[in-house]
Amino acid sequence: MEQKNVMVVGGSRGLGRAVADAARTAGARVTAVARSGPVAGDATDEAFADKVLAEHRPDLLVVTAGAVPVMRPLTEHTWETFATNWNTDVRIAFGWLRAAMRLPLAPGSRVIVFGSAAELLGASPLSGGYAGAKATIRMITGYAAAEARNLGITMTTVLPTITPGTGVGEIAMAAYGRRGGPDPDAVGAAVLTLPTDSAAYVWEGDGFRAL
Repeated sequence: MEQKNVMVVGGSRGLGRAVADAARTAGARVTAVARSGPVAGDATDEAFADKVLAEHRPDLLVVTAGAVPVMRPLTEHTWETFATNWNTDVRIAFGWLRAAMRLPLAPGSRVIVFGSAAELLGASPLSGGYAGAKATIRMITGYAAAEARNLGITMTTVLPTITPGTGVGEIAMAAYGRRGGPDPDAVGAAVLTLPTDSAAYVWEGDGFRAL
């Protein structure tokens, strides 16, 4: 990571902030993109993604931004609340993956997109379309990985489990009565040590395992 340019979309809080802190500790030059901060904007805005990547051209782009799911039984959802993570998380992943290839980023660059282990566990019945949205993120990152191969860009998805100390994690733990989970700093540091390939990794125990 020494002297690498790292950009974290959603880097002001939660897992994004943990990744940004770990990258700084490893000697990288870090740009955090968030709604407020040095690089401020709406991560769902595709034109904003194009502009920011063209200006900063990161060696590593990490996309963690997303919406906190609305937690309620299916009968109490509207389509708008159910689709919260489809309209935000999936759109963010789509926009930044597309922007990275359309620019394109330099050969040897890497994009890591955060999904969720909820898509594998099938254990988020109160969170509307959250698990399905995260499964779609992994799917479109796989599509992007195949398209980006000739550009020399790798695309990776990581699937953390419910993580304390994050907005989504705290709300999910309260809704499902769960306790424990990985430390956000451990997840952030582990992301930077993943093999340089286009694959997907799920958090298991105390580290990431390739799917």
